[in-house]
Amino acid sequence: MAERFEPAEFKARVDTVLGEFLAAEAEQLRAIDQALEPVAEQPRAAAGHGKRLRAGFCEPLVRAAASMELVHAAAVMHDDLIDDGPLRHNLPTAHVALRTAVTGRPQARAAARCLAMLVGDHLMALAGQLFATSGPPTAYLARARPVWADLARELIAGECLEILSTGTDPDPQVSLKVVRYKTAKYTVEQPLLIGALLAGGTARLRAGLSAYGLPLGEAFQLRDDLLGLFGEPGRTGKASLDDIRGRRPTALLAATWRAARPAQRERLAGVLGRRDLTAARSRPRAFRRPAVSR
Repeated sequence: MAERFEPAEFKARVDTVLGEFLAAEAEQLRAIDQALEPVAEQPRAAAGHGKRLRAGFCEPLVRAAASMELVHAAAVMHDDLIDDGPLRHNLPTAHVALRTAVTGRPQARAAARCLAMLVGDHLMALAGQLFATSGPPTAYLARARPVWADLARELIAGECLEILSTGTDPDPQVSLKVVRYKTAKYTVEQPLLIGALLAGGTARLRAGLSAYGLPLGEAFQLRDDLLGLFGEPGRTGKASLDDIRGRRPTALLAATWRAARPAQRERLAGVLGRRDLTAARSRPRAFRRPAVSR
């Protein structure tokens, strides 16, 4: 009889693997030079939060599953840099937190951003290291290497598409492609495929997992976009309105733009990209949510 999957127990196991692995890596950096202390702590801080969603989809081997969380930590750190986001999990993002390490230096803000970029790159390299040393025979790992390569390439492609599309006229098709490659594939589909390959899953099974995982990953990001605009920052852990201030090509913005009347579109165009935008100024009468009767 198959063991019942216990999310809390699995999360604790992944947390333990990540904690021990990243603590050892931090010691390696400190051994090079104590000046690296602020950088040494960032990988563990970046990977210390989350529900372990991606790891859960690659559950057969805990160390391999944990490597998915390091991919996510790297992606989040780079994403926060690209978006210039100040908060994540109600804590300063890496490029903000690292400013204390370069206070008083020339171009301190740029230096902190460079440090965060390098830590993100390091996290991606550590993800590959943790996966390669996760325990299964080499032949088993070789089955999943092509999907790992796809994961890295497509994640970068999604981020690049978002940058190239930011500030352009909202396009639903472009926005959905960004959702698919920036989030949906590495969040659900590819961890499922990696888990299946490590467990010897058939091609038919993998096709079924893709058909299930890709739309689920897309739904995850679409919901995240909604929460990013309408959610309470205290609960989401991120600043609201950042997508509007940054004029990012979210599917929500593209759908709103397409559905808007000319006067509404003109008003929306007037707030997109405004760095001084506040919640009160972002919701003209035409866009405010209707009152809910009790």
